[in-house]
Amino acid sequence: MKKLMKAALAACALATSVTAQAAPTKICVFDIVGNVGPMMGAMKDWQTEALGWGLEAELIPYTNEAIAAEDLKAGVCQAALVTGIRGRGFNKYAGTVDSIGAIPTMDHLRIVLQVLSNPQVAPKLTHGSYQVMGIAPAGAAYVFVDDKEVNTLAKAAGKRVAVLEYDETQAKLVSQVGATPVASDITNFSTKFNNGVVDVIAAPLAVYEALELYKGLSPDGGIINYPLVQLTIQLIGKKDAFSAEVAQKSREYFYSNLDRIVAQLKKEEEKVDPKWWVEIPDADKAKYEVLMQEARNLLRVEGYYDPDMLDMLRKVRCKLNQSRAECT
Repeated sequence: MKKLMKAALAACALATSVTAQAAPTKICVFDIVGNVGPMMGAMKDWQTEALGWGLEAELIPYTNEAIAAEDLKAGVCQAALVTGIRGRGFNKYAGTVDSIGAIPTMDHLRIVLQVLSNPQVAPKLTHGSYQVMGIAPAGAAYVFVDDKEVNTLAKAAGKRVAVLEYDETQAKLVSQVGATPVASDITNFSTKFNNGVVDVIAAPLAVYEALELYKGLSPDGGIINYPLVQLTIQLIGKKDAFSAEVAQKSREYFYSNLDRIVAQLKKEEEKVDPKWWVEIPDADKAKYEVLMQEARNLLRVEGYYDPDMLDMLRKVRCKLNQSRAECT
């Protein structure tokens, strides 16, 4: 009887252990729309693919990015999908992809993401307790103004500009042009613009309809036709929760789906009414390019941007346009 009891207890212990090991890995997914949003939709496809890597994942939607990031730190989830700007706090190298003016077009970003999906770059994507398991485009950010006459930096002086409170670089840049930074978050920056609390925001075109930005643009606003930064979404995982092999497969999966993501972004961007576009002279664009380069250099020295990533981004810019002044 004692032997039978011991065998039964051992079987129960084994069953409990197997159950614990089989518990799905929790992934916090930031999607401003929630469970039916595009980020959750993309991650559901990733979830299906991950089964082939031996990874069973449970997706938990978050409409508040800050909470998703904090829950990752607290161990509530083993990975979190957040913006590249937020991800800079976990990995400066990958987070510097979202640096001001460093990636002019999607063609540039495509090359960057191809490089970052290469296994040889994996060590750069691991820092401390975390590793970057995938990077995807979120669209270029443009300046939205409530008055289309504000089409130069000089005219931006004195204007109230929404800046992300957790990204010190934005407040620095806004202050440099004489505007007033107003601390905001992804969950409320659009509401502040739509309600007239701020005069200027920077946002990707893909959120134009979802965040009803046409309300803030009406009646006399506009969108400056000059992209400031190519934004990204990044999957940040705990280093001890995912094997190096799974992390690499995930990065390669993200890159292999790049065309599909770009197509989805274009579909959303086409919803922007053409009447809002504000063209600026090429001479002004050249000035902005110099100002943004100076800003990147300053933020590199101050430790906000990763020098190795900035150097790589410069090489990509020169690869596609050797006539740039910085390429000589």
